[in-house]
Amino acid sequence: MRARYGVPLGIAAVGAAGLAYAAGFEVRSFRLRRVTVPVLLAGMRPLRVLQVSDIHMVSGQRKKQRWLQSLAGLRPDFVINTGDNLSDPEGVPETLDALGPLMEFPGAYVFGSNDYYGPKLRNPARYLLERASGKHGLNGNAPVVGAIHNPWEELRDGFDSAGWVNLTNTRGALKVAGYDIALTGLDDPHIKRDRYAEVTGGPREDADFSLAVVHAPYLRVLDAFTADRYPLILAGHTHGGQLCIPFYGALVTNCDIDPGRVKGLSTHKAGGHRSYLHVSAGCGTNRYTPVRFACPPEATLLTLTPRA
Repeated sequence: MRARYGVPLGIAAVGAAGLAYAAGFEVRSFRLRRVTVPVLLAGMRPLRVLQVSDIHMVSGQRKKQRWLQSLAGLRPDFVINTGDNLSDPEGVPETLDALGPLMEFPGAYVFGSNDYYGPKLRNPARYLLERASGKHGLNGNAPVVGAIHNPWEELRDGFDSAGWVNLTNTRGALKVAGYDIALTGLDDPHIKRDRYAEVTGGPREDADFSLAVVHAPYLRVLDAFTADRYPLILAGHTHGGQLCIPFYGALVTNCDIDPGRVKGLSTHKAGGHRSYLHVSAGCGTNRYTPVRFACPPEATLLTLTPRA
């Protein structure tokens, strides 16, 4: 019996232990990552930007709510929310409560597909098939049928009433520490709601700093922002790969960006220019796949410093 069943049982035991770790510990092992990005004009003092993304709030997630509330203790200069706040139509009140302390700071936001539509049970293997076929979201796939509509208007109204700037295919601005911060945002490219023609033209020349914001880091969007000379682009959506292989990294990104840039700080080149890109791994998961492996949930504190 040992010869016939020892190895399969051992593999099953390792798999079960990995699943228990991914679902029972790592998915709630919230982290803060700190990144320094040299993008400001000479003479400006450093600015601290807190990026939160892919919260995917489900009613009853108390630990996640308390952790998000605690981030206000970082005292950022401003906050950027890169979308997918919901994974439950009933989750709006708890999302606004969790982000309430952060909404005391200047901020801006874009939405992701899960803010608009509720998640559906999905075979995880489809992400691998989509990567192989080059089709993601509505980019090449048929429209979703029977989608659950989330009450995103309530979320928008809560953010707006707190003074956060809505960057849905539009431009905005924040006054931070005496500096004029120009913002340009797009709606979610994953479901083809991005309209770059409505915000084209590049950064404002009279601003102290210009920042580009989008939920899903699709290459068409990164190319456009970079060609227009935005020094920094913030995005989310990828969950950092969510289920990664230790010492190797992500297998999928759920968009057309390469796995090597699935999370963290990197650069993007287009039109003879280069931009910094920061992709947040986010702090939540789809309610139907509540697991993370070798990819802890996170928020990021970016310290913007003058260019060399």
